Amino acid sequence: MKTISGKKLAQILQNKGWVLVRVKGSHHRFQKENKNISIPIHGNEDLKIGILKSLMKQADLNEEDII
Repeated sequence: MKTISGKKLAQILQNKGWVLVRVKGSHHRFQKENKNISIPIHGNEDLKIGILKSLMKQADLNEEDII
């Protein structure tokens, strides 16, 4: 699996209908229906694979969505 940055994942979520609710420090919180996801965004630094997989599971994304 290819890793991506937090910025790129945030763009993908917004394209899928997630709404940016707030930003606190480097964590951007997105909301869709009753779900909340907090994405750490540290410039263009790639997310670690475990964090990326966890966020994808929470957002109901698959590998094709992040390509």
